[in-house]
Amino acid sequence: MNCSTTLRYNQAHRTLCNNSLGESTLALIHGGQRLRIAKQFNIDEGHWLDLSTGIAPYSYPIPEIPQRIYQELPQAQDNLNRAAQHYYNATNVLATHGSQTIIKLLPQLWCELFPASTRVYVPEQGYKEHALAWQSAGFSLRYYQEELPPLSDIEAHDVLVIINPNNPTGKLYQRSQLERYQSKMVAMNGLLVLDEAFMDVITPSQSMTTTISNYKHTIVLRSFGKFFGLAGIRIGFLLAQRYWINLIHEKLGPWQVNGPAQYIAEKALADKSWQQTQQSRLQQLSQQLNITLLDNLPSNGVINITGTALFQTVYFNNAIDVESYYVQLCQQAIYVRLTDDNKALRFGLAKPEQLERLAHALLSLNH
Repeated sequence: MNCSTTLRYNQAHRTLCNNSLGESTLALIHGGQRLRIAKQFNIDEGHWLDLSTGIAPYSYPIPEIPQRIYQELPQAQDNLNRAAQHYYNATNVLATHGSQTIIKLLPQLWCELFPASTRVYVPEQGYKEHALAWQSAGFSLRYYQEELPPLSDIEAHDVLVIINPNNPTGKLYQRSQLERYQSKMVAMNGLLVLDEAFMDVITPSQSMTTTISNYKHTIVLRSFGKFFGLAGIRIGFLLAQRYWINLIHEKLGPWQVNGPAQYIAEKALADKSWQQTQQSRLQQLSQQLNITLLDNLPSNGVINITGTALFQTVYFNNAIDVESYYVQLCQQAIYVRLTDDNKALRFGLAKPEQLERLAHALLSLNH
């Protein structure tokens, strides 16, 4: 069964699942679903402390938006493109309806370009929508742990997905290492997909945005909502060679990003003073969260705490029932992210006035 045939089969199968079960059996559970969790635990939505995402708790202040922007159809804005090019240090950018749009579209496009392509390397721990999108398109998944697959294992037309820094592990790959994989993908006529959703808080940056202008075999995804604390406006950026920008723009069609979102993003991307303040604030909040976790979690159960300046992930030994910890926190209306393997809890940043409540809840955890 070739790539295109498998794609049609999987799409039909997912439709059957939707029709018979009422919802897709391939749907993934993400953080940020406070209403669903509140209903599940029968606790009023307003009582919850939501630490389930990696979204900054302080957001860029929404500027006054001209009325005409609400009235007109959204158009590609030169000012937004220039602001994004400068912020991401990249020549070619495309504003999208969040990175998720590209994650779902990319496997189908690659399948059309290289029907013989069958394999994709994805991190075993990481944002699972990548694996789901490629698997649904008929690709065979090859999972890797924190260490990237050996260069010698990569074959013609293979795809390599790297989340850098990784969510939830916080693993950061250096640009010098990624450049070797970039060259390998060129030699193998493959594709390197770099998800840099949390790169904004990495100093010095290890972003690959400056290396892609001449590489048709590299795509970089950047999130806007996490660092700027505005996930709800649904805007992200694709950075790639002009070939990919044109192709994906054509596939997506017009009016992908609403006008107010474009206006807000333009102002935020150009506001260096606010960005510096946000960087300092997030670093302080991350340090305070780390201290709170170390001081109040049962010390005999914690193996390691990793993360970025936007989240901290706590890994426990095998004797700990991590799912039980998750439930106990939810019973106190504190919503964190239970990792897919049920071995860790990821904590988003809490504001200083929320840390005492979190500390009290952590102290109450029991085996």
